[in-house]
Amino acid sequence: MSRIGNNPIAIPEGTTVEVRDNIITVKGKLGELTQEYSSVDIKVEDGQVWITRPSDSGQDKAKHGLYRALVFNMVKGVSQGWTKELELVGVGYRASNQGQKLDLALGFSHNIIIDLAPEIKVETTSEKGKNPTIKLTSHDKQLIGQVAAKIRSFRKPEPYKGKGIKFAGEQLRRKAGKSA
Repeated sequence: MSRIGNNPIAIPEGTTVEVRDNIITVKGKLGELTQEYSSVDIKVEDGQVWITRPSDSGQDKAKHGLYRALVFNMVKGVSQGWTKELELVGVGYRASNQGQKLDLALGFSHNIIIDLAPEIKVETTSEKGKNPTIKLTSHDKQLIGQVAAKIRSFRKPEPYKGKGIKFAGEQLRRKAGKSA
């Protein structure tokens, strides 16, 4: 039994949910998202979205919870939005942006310049005495997670000194290093 799949999703004010031909469309103040679905039935009733499965087979149980989570993320994204914050830990590591271009100086011989999708808003901050931060905001949780993971992959945090790009609040497993 999918415990997550049985919970209804409340639709906030200013958000509309349409279901047509195995495609669900969610529109809100921050944007519009669509998702194809299969193996489940989606109904919109009384300001709530209900997701039911046709049988108790393993595939249907798995997709029941999956599509409920995807629709919830879509509804929350178009009404509130999602944010990810990354910290650059290391001497000389810098980040700056001009519009949708993110410029990263990570200790390589050249800067890394990334063109971000128009759905993503980026902010960079550099305060004296603090690590530079990159703040990504978007209505699409999947896209923002993928972009944040791509940025982190350029310089993953290493376990000895903790240098690299890490998510804000991420706990790193540190190692002791060589003993004398």
